[in-house]
Amino acid sequence: MKVAIFGASGATGRLLTRRSLDAGYEVTALLRKPGEFALRDRVHTVQGSAFELAPVRETIEGADVVFSALGANSLKKEDVLERAVPQIISAMQQTASEAKPVRRLIVLGSAGALPSSLDKQPAWRRWIVQNIVYNTFLKWPVASQISQWNNISHSNLDWTMVMPPMLTNTPANGHYRIDGDALPRNGSRISREDVADFMMQQITSPQWVRKGVYISL
Repeated sequence: MKVAIFGASGATGRLLTRRSLDAGYEVTALLRKPGEFALRDRVHTVQGSAFELAPVRETIEGADVVFSALGANSLKKEDVLERAVPQIISAMQQTASEAKPVRRLIVLGSAGALPSSLDKQPAWRRWIVQNIVYNTFLKWPVASQISQWNNISHSNLDWTMVMPPMLTNTPANGHYRIDGDALPRNGSRISREDVADFMMQQITSPQWVRKGVYISL
């Protein structure tokens, strides 16, 4: 199994990289500074930016599955997903005529990517999260997640977008709720460990192909 990972140096990306290596998979990661990556001796690294098609294309070459754990590093307007996701999609689509097309894409999203995400929340919580959290504090990160959803959902790839609420660095719980329609009621957080485990399960599961899925404690 060959796995390509974007965002491997981030908190969730590192977990996906370790799990892929532990599973015996061959891993390729696109990194701006490969020399600073702790797992560089165990993965094939491509130096470059996810904003540029050539290194992205090199990273996904021959992959059975592509992971993206890219995202904003601050609350400012960074446009990381707006710039990187179209390059990943384009690179994967360019393999369509090859003997082994690269089609499986599993991305880390956010519960704020869709307007229906809060439909199962109590009215008071729905108002607070939408008007204070999504529209104010997380305005730009949410805008990036909306862009990511629009791009991958309109692609012809075999994509899955995993959409958690706030991510924590706590140990895995091992038990969580998933929902294809909206964030589970009162779902407010989940461990990155649990999200990484769920994303790994999607490599071989057809359940959420070409769908978004919410996950929370």
